[in-house]
Amino acid sequence: MNSWVLAIRPKTLPAAIAPVLIGSAMAFGDGAFHAPSALCALVAALFIQIGTNLSNDYFDFKKGADRKDRKGPIRVTQAGLIKPRVVLLVAILFFILAALASSYLIHRAGMAILIIAMAAIISGILYTAGPCPLGYLGLGEVFVWIFFGPVAVGGTYFVQTFDINWAVVVAGFAPGFLSSAILAVNNLRDIDTDRRVGKLTLAVRFGRSFAVREYLFCILAATIMPFLIFLITKDHWAMTLSSVVGFAAIGTVKTVMTTIDAWPLNRALAQTGRWLLLYSVIFSLGWVLCSR
Repeated sequence: MNSWVLAIRPKTLPAAIAPVLIGSAMAFGDGAFHAPSALCALVAALFIQIGTNLSNDYFDFKKGADRKDRKGPIRVTQAGLIKPRVVLLVAILFFILAALASSYLIHRAGMAILIIAMAAIISGILYTAGPCPLGYLGLGEVFVWIFFGPVAVGGTYFVQTFDINWAVVVAGFAPGFLSSAILAVNNLRDIDTDRRVGKLTLAVRFGRSFAVREYLFCILAATIMPFLIFLITKDHWAMTLSSVVGFAAIGTVKTVMTTIDAWPLNRALAQTGRWLLLYSVIFSLGWVLCSR
């Protein structure tokens, strides 16, 4: 069981939980919260994230990106803890379960959700699979920002309200930036091993200094988003308190900017996931408490 906990990478799961929480809170604020849709959206997001993590574990091993000298946490396929074929089959199972969870949302909200669900699942698979994996081309942060940001928040809101607005779309920017920050730390930590196997992440393409600045930008961008949303809505002022996460993360930012050692960067990755979850909780509570 411990091997499977390692495989699903629980420290990354806030990226799936946060946008669903925010989208559902905004739907509640507009008097349209729909619990079955919120639950299905959460299950689908979590299963896509887990399926992606398992797929990455398998394909990174097959492509040689995960080796014995890797600096990050143990990867179960590379370490021989779980047979590669089993990891791949369970990844496929989670993607199928995500599709099943999405089927209710598709039935409820139509073709737009079908397109979103298919795109999210396909992107999760192609992140490390296929002849031109997205993660190996340096497109990881872009797709993470899109699918764990505006798409996830907007999609969660839409399946409950059958509507969309600019405040919801912009609200998705912050969880997208913080999710990208998680990936930026991961790629910064793995820059040397990724370079050796030709995995051209943004950190590999543009160097360690760029990756550090990318992380800082993502934290700062997420910090100012609540104030931009307040300018749009002129309402729900309490959600701006979520910006305190940017100040709380100063220590994590300092770690990312000043170290190249694996253990502090692994800790920074986990801390960034916690900042993302805390941000989404404060934002959601602030939005709900200020609802009319």
